[in-house]
Amino acid sequence: MQPAWPVPETFNAATYFVDRHLEEGRGEAVAIYFGDAQITYGEVARRVNQVGHALRRLGVRLEERVALLLLDGPEFVYSFFGAMKIGAVPLPLNTLLQPPSYAYILNDSRATVAIVSQELLPQLAPVRRALRYLKHLVVVGTAEAALSFWPWIEGEATALEAEPTSKDDMAFWLYSSGTTGMPKGVVHLHHDMSFALEHYARGVLGMHAGDRCFAIPKLFFAYGLGASLYFPFGVGASTVLYPGPFAPPTVFSLLQRYRPTLFFGVPTAYAALLAHHDAPEDLSFLRLCVSAGEALPPALYQRWRERFGVEILDGIGTTEAAHIFISNRPGRVKPGASGEVVPGYAARVVDDEGREVPPGEIGNLLIKGDSVAPFYWHQHDKSKQTFLGDWYATGDKYMRDEEGYFYYVGRADDLFKVGGQWFSPAEVEALVMEHPAVLECAIVGAQDADGLVKPRAHVVLKPGVNPSPELAQEIQEHVKQRVAPAYYKYPRWVVFASELPKTATGKIQRYKLRQEATA
Repeated sequence: MQPAWPVPETFNAATYFVDRHLEEGRGEAVAIYFGDAQITYGEVARRVNQVGHALRRLGVRLEERVALLLLDGPEFVYSFFGAMKIGAVPLPLNTLLQPPSYAYILNDSRATVAIVSQELLPQLAPVRRALRYLKHLVVVGTAEAALSFWPWIEGEATALEAEPTSKDDMAFWLYSSGTTGMPKGVVHLHHDMSFALEHYARGVLGMHAGDRCFAIPKLFFAYGLGASLYFPFGVGASTVLYPGPFAPPTVFSLLQRYRPTLFFGVPTAYAALLAHHDAPEDLSFLRLCVSAGEALPPALYQRWRERFGVEILDGIGTTEAAHIFISNRPGRVKPGASGEVVPGYAARVVDDEGREVPPGEIGNLLIKGDSVAPFYWHQHDKSKQTFLGDWYATGDKYMRDEEGYFYYVGRADDLFKVGGQWFSPAEVEALVMEHPAVLECAIVGAQDADGLVKPRAHVVLKPGVNPSPELAQEIQEHVKQRVAPAYYKYPRWVVFASELPKTATGKIQRYKLRQEATA
């Protein structure tokens, strides 16, 4: 199989990730496991071509956006690559947003067509009249007053010549999570997926055609898009797609049913799976697990490794970079570290003036690599602040050790000073997580009676453990013993909660906890 990088000047990503498999004799290989269905690469290619023809028949032109408000399933794959193959720009949408957010994104992107799962159609109904540019609504399922997906493509030809796009043409967009203000349109190019595939999926995970991937993050999320779609498609492997919400019993059932070799999750998912009372004993079919989205606490890593005997490779990636650019490696994991720079990327930790800081000091993480987006759509000032020539400012605070491992300290907004010294929530959260009663923890700053900012821990306990003042004090003492003599780091308050506020991608929304702390 030819490597994905470098790509030629004229390059349409759909031809590499879909059409190539027919040319190389993998048309009958299973590409997608979905319920009882096993969908081959040949079937994917035919459906992708039909979608491309159907979009052209609706008048979709080069570079026009096609919104995908779809649950994970084959139709997402067909629509994503079908739009891309004709030079249009697929735009996966977070399936958990509220109607005003959909109105904002659809108008901001000027999408002319939206392909929507029937279950999600009610989310567009309240704002349908406000969608200024949307001309056509295609529904996966049956719905009145809309084109239905299968009749829409059934009569179309199954062969389609790809638009001869440049490797630097727009290929797909993803909107950021928008935890501070409205979401930003992140523009990705046709070569970006190939770069991430070659350097992370092949270079770090060693992915090959014999792999089978299963990911907790959904396809609308940059992490899930790579893990469940273009990574397996890039090497001729297979993917397991599941449209439903995360639930530990369901995930374990799917793992046992499909026996994937690669499993992609987020820390909160790994914690919930470990806490499940009826987990299987044997997950030996997994050769590697991956974690991203939030820093993986060392205690979670150790418990997973001891329970199931499989390494979790923690890493950091962003929507702007398409996927993971710093990662641990098989056989040399440092628990608590995000890992080492992925080959093909470069990383710097700098102070606020842009000067590189020495190992052991906290600074701002900058990244360089050819999967990084060129700009935000309609966000000129924010683009200038974020994309600094060859470098991309991630907004994360990091520390690098002498061996070249990078350690996440927090988002710039998450850090605060206690007693005049910078406080890293990630460090103390990891210590709280070591307590045997704790399932999850998030720490924010809160003011005491004197108006001074101190750490406040929001804690979710494991099933069957009851909160009490005694347990809160026990957790505080647990941290004190591990941060001595830096006692300023221990949480002055321990607040027990049934759950922590999270984004759809599993990231803890600390800003909501900060609002609660000041209410």
